[in-house]
Amino acid sequence: MESSSQHIEATIFAAWPAQTGDKLFLITGTSLNGIGFETARATAKYANLVVITGYNRERLKLSEDAIKKEIPGANVRPLILDLCSLASVREAAAEVNAYSEPIHVLIHNAANGGGPFQATVDGFESQMATAHIGPFLLTKLLAPKLLASRSPTYTPRVVIVSSEGHAHGPGVDIDAVAHPKPEEHSTSSAYLQSKSANILFAIELSKRAEGKIKAYSLHPGAIYTNLLQKPDNKTLLISIGFLKADGTPNDRDHPFKTIPQGAATTIAAAFDPRIEDQSGSFLWDCAVANDKIAPHSSDPERAKRLWAATEEAVGEKFTF
Repeated sequence: MESSSQHIEATIFAAWPAQTGDKLFLITGTSLNGIGFETARATAKYANLVVITGYNRERLKLSEDAIKKEIPGANVRPLILDLCSLASVREAAAEVNAYSEPIHVLIHNAANGGGPFQATVDGFESQMATAHIGPFLLTKLLAPKLLASRSPTYTPRVVIVSSEGHAHGPGVDIDAVAHPKPEEHSTSSAYLQSKSANILFAIELSKRAEGKIKAYSLHPGAIYTNLLQKPDNKTLLISIGFLKADGTPNDRDHPFKTIPQGAATTIAAAFDPRIEDQSGSFLWDCAVANDKIAPHSSDPERAKRLWAATEEAVGEKFTF
């Protein structure tokens, strides 16, 4: 009998065989027991090359070994990347740009834990840096590699893992992206703002790319991953009833998904040919769900302002 993981994987990839083979995927945030790892594991069975990233060399090696143990023929390439450091992002991008292969799909999955305000080496708030500023710069620097994969029958994609939680926050404090405000920090607000930024980035990237690159954001679902099990995150999630007092999922009040079920929407955003003409969209349960985007995260003027603020933060213009 197939496991739920195998069933989801077989269903998704059988639907879009032409979209998955002979392609290179770069996926951020691929630690074991996470959505990014599951995305990489499932994709590695079909793709020409999967680049997995992480800032911790030992954990990245564990992920690489786990994929290759299950799929001996998988072509997996590890890449050290710390999204909280612009210097690290530039170094990783330079390494990727030296590859002989183009990039077909760039998946921004990495996220940061909660807790008190933490400034990055560049002076940014750590959650916004990991979820938005670092990915923005990486996308900018790898855009030529993505564009190199274009053909008359294929358009490269950028996929950004957001959350339905964005709607429960105030939206991005755009002035604080390049100039954070530690005195106003709260763990939950920082997370929700970063998820709002994900959606706005996908919208504006799609607009500016003018069809040369497709961009999508998504809600993977409520999933008990390694991120939820970090002490700071666990304390917050227990306090709001998302987790039970023992730190396990409160599945009585919240419909939790398995990790493979969560990765399915990421994979749909990366491959599904039916959404080709809906770039900039927000996906939920493997389908376009733009009606679920909060007004503060779908406003084109806010998307434009966030783009400019992020260019200020990274010190580079992002043009095509």
